[in-house]
Amino acid sequence: MSRRTLDRVPAPVVLVGSGTAMYVGAAVAVGLFAAVGAPEVAWLRTAIAAVVLVAWRRPWRERWTAGRWRAAVAFGLALAVMNVSFYVAIDHLPLGTAVAIEFTGPVAVAAFTGRGWRERGAIVVAAAGVVLLAGVALDPGPGHDRHDVVVGLVAIAVAAAAWAAYILLGRNVAAAGSGITTLAVAMSVGAVALAPPLAAPAAVAFTEVSLAWRAVVVALLSSVVPYALEQVVLRRVGAATFSVLMALLPATAAVVGALGLQQVPSAGELAGLACVTGALLMTGQLRRRTPPAETPPLV
Repeated sequence: MSRRTLDRVPAPVVLVGSGTAMYVGAAVAVGLFAAVGAPEVAWLRTAIAAVVLVAWRRPWRERWTAGRWRAAVAFGLALAVMNVSFYVAIDHLPLGTAVAIEFTGPVAVAAFTGRGWRERGAIVVAAAGVVLLAGVALDPGPGHDRHDVVVGLVAIAVAAAAWAAYILLGRNVAAAGSGITTLAVAMSVGAVALAPPLAAPAAVAFTEVSLAWRAVVVALLSSVVPYALEQVVLRRVGAATFSVLMALLPATAAVVGALGLQQVPSAGELAGLACVTGALLMTGQLRRRTPPAETPPLV
């Protein structure tokens, strides 16, 4: 699908596609945790995605200023830290709890960059929806103890901060143009930065064909597809509105579970879906059919 065609697709629809790919990739990633380890899977996801994106975009053909290099480095570090810390968190915490706490990153972005009551109010409504959809609980479950909870909470707090940085930096990259090409370089930076502690233990994934293909699938579905689509959306909306749209991720998971797995939503999940829908209506994203005028970078 061309960039011009994607620009005609409403932002929520683009992000639903992004979220669907990400959740399918996450399901495949869980099967790798036992054999490779959560941080190592996150690094593999970043490294393989970097190879794919660089081969696709061939960034050496473009002109790179010092400012663009700085943006790519900062963006890449935020991406890598966000992915690794989130995978560590979900290895120690219930997924719903991790998702809800990580959403404090977008909440903070919307609170500080929102330009009116609609954007700031929408993020409050969206956050309530995420909490209801996530089913928050701090019970570590069988095989885990309070130490797991502490490790998980620290990891997810880091992931939330990195997610906030990802939104702000990603908005700058997208607004400057050539966002996906810069994303390719950013992914490479993140992979190189975290290679010293993670590359060697992650190499076990390439000792078996079944592990290797899963790692490639995770990289494509959890990084290449969603981050490329998010660059399309970030170019069209502000950071605060994008933060509200991020509530579509857990909402998408709930809808996919209901339609594909016949998992009937609970009253709390239905209320969460209503909150997310209300937040989108507050920002006008369900009514907007054409992309808004280009806005300048944040910084």
